[in-house]
Amino acid sequence: MRNDFEDQLRPIWLDAHAGDEAAYRRALALIADRLRGYFARRMGGLSPDVEDLVQETLLALHLQRGTYDTGVPVTAWVHGIARHKLVDLWRRRGRSEGLFESFDELADDLHPAVHEEPGVQRDLDQLLGSLTAAQRQAIVDTKLEGLSVADAARRAGVSESAIKVNVHRGLKRLAGLIRGLP
Repeated sequence: MRNDFEDQLRPIWLDAHAGDEAAYRRALALIADRLRGYFARRMGGLSPDVEDLVQETLLALHLQRGTYDTGVPVTAWVHGIARHKLVDLWRRRGRSEGLFESFDELADDLHPAVHEEPGVQRDLDQLLGSLTAAQRQAIVDTKLEGLSVADAARRAGVSESAIKVNVHRGLKRLAGLIRGLP
């Protein structure tokens, strides 16, 4: 399936990713317009939170732009961050089932497809397997499942500080393994 928005955004984002400030401003403007529609559909169009969510997502994109993998569609990366911001809002405020449409109920074509290379899950499992159980669970809960530190701490029955330490040490260990360090 052809994604015209991805076709429009990708070259601009890649220029921005390479340091073109004008392209970065254009990309953020395009993304902001798309996010407004995305959040308005999910918030019933009536919520004053839509613009706050757009700004939070743009800030997260800005802060995490260095994590963007050029092998992944830009729209999928943006969608993932936007989805987390929306879920965070729902967690903070409590989700009213009558007002919001579940992501699980969205048509498949509204979710950008991310085509993983064969073996990615195997490689991830192998890397995570090299961590202690506490580090692995903290990373899976916070980084892969998107739980807040507080929720991950409750799930594991440990303090929030323990989750933060385990995530930090686990990510440091993973970075070393990827670089080939012991």
